[in-house]
Amino acid sequence: MKRRFKVLYLGFAALVMLGAPVFGQKKPAQPKKAVATTKKASAAAGQQTGTPIPVDPNVKIGKLPNGLTYYIRKNTEPNKRAELYLANRIGSLMEEDDQQGLAHFTEHMAFNGTKDFPKNEMINYLQKAGVRFGADLNAYTGFDQTVYQLPIPTDSAELFKTGFKILANWAGKIVMEAEEIDKERGVIIEEDRARGKNAQERMSKQLLPVLLKDSRYANRLPIGKLDILQTFTHDKIRNFYRDWYRPNLQAVIAVGDFDVNEVGQLIKANFSELTNPANPRPRLKYDLPDNKEPLVKIITDPEQQYNVAQVIYKQRGGSMKTLADYKKSLMYSMINSMLRSRLQEILQKDNAPFIDVQTSYGPYQGGLVPGIMALQTGVASSSGATLETAVKAALAENVRASKFGFLQSELDVARKNILASSEKQFREKDKTSSSAFVQQYLNHFLTEAPIPSIEYMYTQTAKLMEQITLADVNKLAATLITDDNQLVIVQAPEKDKATLPTANQLLAAVKNAGAGVTAYVDNAVDKPLIANMPAAGKVVGESKIAAIDATELTLSNGIKVLLKRTDFKNDQILLYSFGKGGTSLASDAELESAGAVGLIPQSGVGPFNPTQLGKLLAGNTGRAGAYVGDLYQGFSGSSSPKDIETAFQMIYAYATTPRKDPEIFNKAISDYKVTLSNKNSDPESVFGDTVQAVLSSYHKRAMPTELSDLEKISLDKAFAFYKARFADLGEQTFVIVGAFDMNTIKPLIEKYIASLPTTPAVQDFKDHGIRPPKGKVSKTVYKGLEDKAEVRLYLHGDYDYAKATNTQLQALKAALEIKVLERLREKESGVYSPSVGLSLSKEPDAHYYFSISFSCAPANVEKLIDASLDEVAKIRASGASSEDISKFKSEEQRQMELSVRDNNFWLNYMVNRVKNGEPMDQLQGFKQSLEAVSAESTKAAAQQYLTGENFIRLVLMPQK
Repeated sequence: MKRRFKVLYLGFAALVMLGAPVFGQKKPAQPKKAVATTKKASAAAGQQTGTPIPVDPNVKIGKLPNGLTYYIRKNTEPNKRAELYLANRIGSLMEEDDQQGLAHFTEHMAFNGTKDFPKNEMINYLQKAGVRFGADLNAYTGFDQTVYQLPIPTDSAELFKTGFKILANWAGKIVMEAEEIDKERGVIIEEDRARGKNAQERMSKQLLPVLLKDSRYANRLPIGKLDILQTFTHDKIRNFYRDWYRPNLQAVIAVGDFDVNEVGQLIKANFSELTNPANPRPRLKYDLPDNKEPLVKIITDPEQQYNVAQVIYKQRGGSMKTLADYKKSLMYSMINSMLRSRLQEILQKDNAPFIDVQTSYGPYQGGLVPGIMALQTGVASSSGATLETAVKAALAENVRASKFGFLQSELDVARKNILASSEKQFREKDKTSSSAFVQQYLNHFLTEAPIPSIEYMYTQTAKLMEQITLADVNKLAATLITDDNQLVIVQAPEKDKATLPTANQLLAAVKNAGAGVTAYVDNAVDKPLIANMPAAGKVVGESKIAAIDATELTLSNGIKVLLKRTDFKNDQILLYSFGKGGTSLASDAELESAGAVGLIPQSGVGPFNPTQLGKLLAGNTGRAGAYVGDLYQGFSGSSSPKDIETAFQMIYAYATTPRKDPEIFNKAISDYKVTLSNKNSDPESVFGDTVQAVLSSYHKRAMPTELSDLEKISLDKAFAFYKARFADLGEQTFVIVGAFDMNTIKPLIEKYIASLPTTPAVQDFKDHGIRPPKGKVSKTVYKGLEDKAEVRLYLHGDYDYAKATNTQLQALKAALEIKVLERLREKESGVYSPSVGLSLSKEPDAHYYFSISFSCAPANVEKLIDASLDEVAKIRASGASSEDISKFKSEEQRQMELSVRDNNFWLNYMVNRVKNGEPMDQLQGFKQSLEAVSAESTKAAAQQYLTGENFIRLVLMPQK
C-alpha cells in the first residue's frame, strides 16, 4: 500500500493480441561457417525429420463403442491426487443464430443440477471433500471446445469413483430445470459485465469483424448476445445440449496416482451407457478466409490509455506431425528469441521510438482459428503523433533480420537456452505434474497436437539442434513477411484522434519499413560476471532445526543461512533473503527517488545491461536479483543444482557492483510519464488510486504517484539509496530450499555469502504510521461510460497477531466466502464472481482486513451491499455453520497435503517464521488449530472482529 515507482509493462493489454510473444523474420545473409554436414549425413537427417512423432507409450488411449475417447496415465506428482477432465469438441461455433451464448450457458448449467446431483449438490459434495469451487472445480467454453476440470484426491475410494460419475453427469445427464435456467441468466449477464463494459470491449467489437473478417468466428463470440441470453426459450438450450453433448465428440482424460486398469473400468462403467443422436448433426470445421488486400482499422475510445498499433502477416500452417515440423518449430523459437533480444536492446535506449514493442510468430490471435499462423508486431508509442514512427521502427527490425539475417553469436545464445530448457524438463520427468500431462492430452484430442514422451523429445531436440544451421534459420526467417493477408490495427485515446496516422500513411509505413537499414552488430560483453573473486569467509556455527528437518548456518560476517534439502523437484533450488530497512528509511525529501530504486537492479549489473547479461548467461539456469521493498531489502533467485554457483555470483555482484545506467533509467521515467498522463482516462485506474489513498488515510508517503512526483526523481539519489541499503548485509537471513548437496553448497555459501559486506550495526525499518482510517468511511467515485459498478467493502482493525487467532479468522473468511457467493450469485443472480479476502499483517503493526468485492449493475449496488452485510451479520450472530466449517477444514487439510510437497511453500514458511519471530514447529500444530474451529469459536471471533466498527465502503459508479 506504500508508494512505489512502477516500471511500465504494457503487455499490450489494450490490443486484441492474444498470441503468445514470438519474434521473427530474416533472410540468409552471408552465413558464417556453421555446422558442416556431409551429403550422406544431410540425407539421413532429412529422412529422420520426416518421421512421424510417436505417441508416448506411457499414456493409454482408447475408445468406447459409443465413440467416447479416453486417455489414462499413472503419475504420482502430486501423490494421492488425480486430474479428471471432460473435453468436448464443441463450442460457440456450433450454435444456431438463436442459440448464441448457449454453449457457454450450458457449461454453467452443468453446475446447477444433474441427474445424480440435483441443484447445487455437486458443488456441496465436492467442497465437503476439500475440492474448491473455482480454484479446483471449474470449466471453460471457447469457439470449438468446452472443457470441465476436476482435480480430486485418490486416497478415498468412494470420492475417487464419484469423480467419474460427476464427469458422466456433465457428459450426458444435465437436467436443465426451467427455474435454474432462469436464475442463471442474471449470472451470465453479470459475467459479461464483469469481464467487459470497458474500452477494451468497445474496441474489440469494432476489431473482431476485421480480425475475423467473413468468418463464422466473428459472429459466434462465446459470451453470446445479451438479448438472446435474456429471452431464449428453454428448449433452445436443451436442444443444444442434446445435439452436441455426445460421446463421439467427447473425451475423458485421467492422469494421477491410481491404478490404470481400475480407471479404465470406471470409465467404461460410467460412460458406456451414453448414446449418440440417431441423426447426429455434422460437426463442421470453419476457416478464416484470406485477404489479398491489406485490412486497416483505426479505433479510438475516450477511456483508452495508450496509442498502440499492430501489424499482422497471416499464414497457413502450424500443424505438428513429424520431426520436420518440430525442427521448424525450434527454428521459429530461435527466431523469436533473437528478435526479442534485439527489440529489448532498443527499448533500453532513452531515445527508443516506442514505449513497448513485441514481435512474434505463432498461432494467430493465440490459436483462435486452427491452422492459421501469423507474424504479429505490436508497438505502443508516447502519443498519436509518434505512432507512425514507432511502427516504422518496429517493422525495420523485421526487415533488418530478413535482409541481413542473424549472427552466429545470436544463434548460439538461442540454441543454448532451448537446450537448457529441454534438459531441465528431462531432469524433472518423474516430477512432472499431472496437470501438465492433462494439457498435452487435451490438445491432442482437440487439435491433434503430438504427445511424445519427455525422453523422446529430449533426445530429438538435442539431435535437431545439432542439425540446424544459421543458413537454415535465416532462410526460414525470410518467409515471415508476406505480401497478402496483412492487417494493420490501431487503438488510441480519443483525445489523440487528430494526430494519428491515416490508413494510407500506415500502409506506406508497412510497405517502406526498413529502408536503409544496416546489419545488426552484436553488443555482447566478453567479461566475467565477477571481475575479482571475493575472499571466502567461513561457516562459524551450524545447528539443526529438527522440527522441519533443516539446518541453520552462522557465517563469519554475521549472516544467517537456513537450508532445507528436499526431493520435491530434481532440478530446482530456490533462495530468498531479507533484512530490515527498505524504503521506510528514506526521508520524505528522498522518497520519490527511493521509490524508483527498483530500476537499479533492473538496469543490469556491473558492465552488463540486461540484454548483455542474458547473453552471458545463455544456457545457464542460475538467476538471482536484488529487491528493495517497503520494510525489507534482500535477494531472490533460483537455479538447477549444477548452476547454483552462478546464482550466488549474481547475489554478490548485485550487492557489490550495482549498475548505474542513465539510458535505462531515463527511458523508464519517460515511459512512466506517459502512463501517468493517460491514467485518469481509465475508470479502474482512478478508482484504484482512490482505494490506495483511502486505505492509507491519505498519508503523504502512501499516495498514488503523480506526474509532478517524477520531476523529483534523481538517478544519483536512487543509486545512492540502493548502495546504502546493501552496504551492510550483516542482518540478512538467507533461506535456501531444494535439491542441493550440502557438501557442494557450503563452500559456495562461504565464498559468495560469507564475503558480503557487513558491520555490527543493528538494523530496523521505520514505522511512519501509515494506517487505514478508523470508524466508518464511505466514498463513491463517478467515472466510466458503461452501466457497470465496482464495490469494495472492508471490515478491519488492530489485533494481537497469533496463529490460533489467524486460524479462526481464516475460518470466518472461508464461511463468509461461501455465504456471499450463495447469496449474491445463486440467490440474487446479481454478480458473477464475488471475492471475499482476508489480509493479516504483523509489521509494522498487527492489523486484519476482511474484504468483499464485486462488480454489478449500478442499480443493484445498494441491494447487494445490504445483502453482503446481512451475511456478515448472520455469521456474527450465529458463527459459521457446521457444514461450512467442515468444508473449511477439508479444504485446508487437502491444500496442506499438497503444500508440504512444494519448495515454494517451504521457502515462504521459513521466511515468514523468521520475520514474525515465530517457532519453526508451528506447522506441527496445524491439525490442532483446525480442530479448535467450531461454530462457537467462529461466533466469538466474528463478534470480536466483524463488528463493523471500522468499516470502509468504496464504490465506483458510472459518471453522471
